[in-house]
Amino acid sequence: MDNRTMTRREFVAAGSLAAGVAVPMVLLNRYAFGQSANETIGIGAIGVGGRGSGIGHSAAGFGVMLACADVDRTHAEKFASRYEGKCEIYQDYRKVLDRKDIHVVTIGTPDHWHTKIAVEAMRAGKDVYCEKPLTLTIDEGKIIRRVVQETKRVFQVGTQQRSDRRFLQAVALARSGRLGKTLTATCSIGSGPQGGPFPTGEPPAELNWDFWLGQTPLVPYTKERCHGTFRWWLEYSGGKLTDWGAHHVDIAQWGIGCETTGPIEVSGEGNFPTIPENFDPVAFFAGKLKLPNAYNTATTFRCTLKFANGSTIIVQHGPDNGVWFEGENGRIFVNRGRITGAPIEQLSDADKTWLEEEVRKLYKGRELRGHMANFFECVRDRGEPISDVASHHRELSSCHMCNIAMLLKRTLKWDPDKEVFIGDEQANALLSRPQRAPYIIET
Repeated sequence: MDNRTMTRREFVAAGSLAAGVAVPMVLLNRYAFGQSANETIGIGAIGVGGRGSGIGHSAAGFGVMLACADVDRTHAEKFASRYEGKCEIYQDYRKVLDRKDIHVVTIGTPDHWHTKIAVEAMRAGKDVYCEKPLTLTIDEGKIIRRVVQETKRVFQVGTQQRSDRRFLQAVALARSGRLGKTLTATCSIGSGPQGGPFPTGEPPAELNWDFWLGQTPLVPYTKERCHGTFRWWLEYSGGKLTDWGAHHVDIAQWGIGCETTGPIEVSGEGNFPTIPENFDPVAFFAGKLKLPNAYNTATTFRCTLKFANGSTIIVQHGPDNGVWFEGENGRIFVNRGRITGAPIEQLSDADKTWLEEEVRKLYKGRELRGHMANFFECVRDRGEPISDVASHHRELSSCHMCNIAMLLKRTLKWDPDKEVFIGDEQANALLSRPQRAPYIIET
């Protein structure tokens, strides 16, 4: 191959040839992992404030960043400044999707925008890396899962703990039966903040406030509703339950062997300081009920999810951020800094070899090169990334169910096959939400 820019067609073809033709692995790795030919794939970043800028810049290491979009122009300008005028700026993400030279998009918007953009991106022929939590509601997850199946696009969710060896080791040990047949996984994810009531005002000139609100009810501009603090409002996110819960419940549900199903029962208690006793969440999400202009997600909580295989997941605010797996034969703790417990600390050399092989199997036979690298490897060979939509939808549904149970203040029964609550009309009404035109998700 000469020194000209490698096209996407050549990039994908190289991956296809690898299966049956002797192509040097060093050449494949060069183009697959952006070591020197970063022109291989055109990338667009949608939502580039905070975490969105992080995943966008990370993706740029595997291709060429051509465009970014953000409803706040200051975010887009700051992001694009790294690319020396080669990254075009838009306020409307649809202009990114319209470009034929963009093959991959990252989505780092607030949660309530993920589904609409992801669906439109896939239907525009783009592969997608989307930040967690993937959805605002359970039904949105069903939509994305279906569109992935229909379009055959590569889709990675940003639950990067799935690409962390410590978490993979914990999942492998939990699934092996060495801790016991029936497990309790306890996820500690930290308490949520309190704040407000906050003043309203005029949005800054660089921010399209109506566009930021999207499908959610129209409300006056409040600085604390958007950007880094949006996740403490039920209108746009699920608080700690879908923030850190999207990470730890994912690991827990994977570890107990229920990543393709869901619980059969969920219960929980939470403290919502700004929500009254007689609160009707259905009316609230329809824009028919007002709350104080303040953070309204749960500050402290404890939820219990029971599964058909006898295992249980507990989601609580404290004390130590991480996941405990416990069975009749022992227990282990894992977080982003350590994995501890006798079952891991006392492994023999033979057990360590076994564990590494199990980690490789969990990682779908691929090498651990990082979460973004895993995504682009799958873009090349059209494989399924480690954080696939189907399993993420299942674990995030568990997080959404915790919030629903706490808001309704009762134990809920769940049918994991039909993905509906059993005999509870009000709970089922919370599987989706009314959407404000013209930002309705096209299903």
